[in-house]
Amino acid sequence: MSIALKQVFNKDKTFRPKRKFEPGTQRFELHKRAQASLNSGVDLKAAVQLPSGEDVNDWVAVHVVDFFNRINLIYGTICEFCTERTCPVMSGGPKYEYRWQDDLKYKKPTALPAPQYMNLLMDWIEVQINNEDIFPTSVGVPFPKNFLQICKKILCRLFRVFVHVYIHHFDRIIIMGAEAHVNTCYKHFYYFVTELNLIDRKELEPLKEMTARMCH
Repeated sequence: MSIALKQVFNKDKTFRPKRKFEPGTQRFELHKRAQASLNSGVDLKAAVQLPSGEDVNDWVAVHVVDFFNRINLIYGTICEFCTERTCPVMSGGPKYEYRWQDDLKYKKPTALPAPQYMNLLMDWIEVQINNEDIFPTSVGVPFPKNFLQICKKILCRLFRVFVHVYIHHFDRIIIMGAEAHVNTCYKHFYYFVTELNLIDRKELEPLKEMTARMCH
């Protein structure tokens, strides 16, 4: 990554601190392996496959946290251009509109401006990945039975961030020289969720044509 690009992605533009894994733990080793997949020359399709002998929940957990951190950072770099005026609805072009529902304040799907949707989304994910009952950090503490279902919902909603950024703000990504980095993050995410069947194919429709060109 170039020095200029590092400056873009190292600015304190993330909405919240990164969730980290403790060094010396099995999950930390898996986290390092997952992170290494962003190195140039790595075969991303092979990198996302569940390592032999590893627990699928552990593998999914480290990736969900990693993708949350990365996508949070990507959105953070363009968030000053994503305003209630420029993006009065959370959408992916004219065909796709995303409504927010969290069973707390928003009990029914509600149309919101994109920045408000993004803030609610990142808060909602952060609460879950920092909940020890859902993402246990202690060795030997089991994941909940519905863990993969929870992760599917998180990943589905994170995909919508890619949709919005690519369709409405990619010009800013190009101006910042971050196109290659964002594309690599997207490919890694796409290969992972399709390898483990974590997102319904119809959710991937908004970026279908771009994905066909990018992810062979």
